[in-house]
Amino acid sequence: MPEVLVPPARWQRWLANFAASHGGVVQATVEGGVHGAGTDGSSFTARLPFSRDYDGPPDELAEHAVAPAGWGVLLVRKGGFAMARIEGGALTASKVGRRHVQGRTKAGGQSQQRFARRRANQARVAYEAAADHAATVLAGVGEVVAGGDRGAVDEVLADPRLHSVGVVGPWLAVPDPRRAVLEQALRDAQALVVSVHNAGAAGLRAPG
Repeated sequence: MPEVLVPPARWQRWLANFAASHGGVVQATVEGGVHGAGTDGSSFTARLPFSRDYDGPPDELAEHAVAPAGWGVLLVRKGGFAMARIEGGALTASKVGRRHVQGRTKAGGQSQQRFARRRANQARVAYEAAADHAATVLAGVGEVVAGGDRGAVDEVLADPRLHSVGVVGPWLAVPDPRRAVLEQALRDAQALVVSVHNAGAAGLRAPG
């Protein structure tokens, strides 16, 4: 089921567009989120960011999309990492870095084995560097929205210094982290998470 991230300020507009496209919408609060159904069979389930459950009136969902007092973002891929710490709504620390990890090769035999070992070593060094910075930037942060490569994020968070960090939703699909990617991730982390079933098309995008 396609998933879109809708900023709380745009939720009413998104909802109006869904209703206009699908013959109206009936909403109900169900299992920690808001379920909406159109008359054409299309539907959505909207959930709060930071893996929060919601049990209030459907039309007040966006009002409860409030970030924790302290939280962070951690993005890791083989091509680099980016992270940020937010306290009281303000960015208090961040770091973006790159580490070279060779791409895959089509060579075979011993050459491929040597290449694979070298690539694994480069990835390990990259993850260790990311963990070193995360131990500073994210120290004491309990909730982190993560993204990139799941295996890479797991490698970084396996560092004992980050044992108190817990990953909350949504998971962010991002390219190799850059400053602009991190800035967008900070916005996406605070968005409503909407799973869409569109009976007549491949999916429904969030309004611009």
